[in-house]
Amino acid sequence: MSGNSEGAVTGGVRTLLRLEGLALFLVMVGLYPVWGGQWWLFAALFLAPDLSFAAYLAGPRIGALVYNAAHTTLAPFALIGIGFVLGDPTTPLIATIWLAHIGIDRALGYGLKYGTGFGFTHLGRIGKDAKTA
Repeated sequence: MSGNSEGAVTGGVRTLLRLEGLALFLVMVGLYPVWGGQWWLFAALFLAPDLSFAAYLAGPRIGALVYNAAHTTLAPFALIGIGFVLGDPTTPLIATIWLAHIGIDRALGYGLKYGTGFGFTHLGRIGKDAKTA
């Protein structure tokens, strides 16, 4: 598959974004038990956002759209707010798990995807061709 990494960050900016991801992960993991979360639920749901990979079966554009929707912080932060407004303690916990997942993905270099293919992210190339790009 051809494509490029236009728009991918490099150098110190990439490092800062990855460190932000690590901070997000650590804060969410720390906040989760404070909010009364059960670790079995955390373990059960931690990889749930990766189910969005299945959308790549419909092609790289649809795959990127669905993956990015599941890996941006907007929806889980909104979910935390909704949970607090409704007085539902479980909703913020689920959002916390979701944010922890996003954070560790970013820390490991898995960024938001471009429609050119799964390996093209805002944090640079990933996968077997990452070193050659």
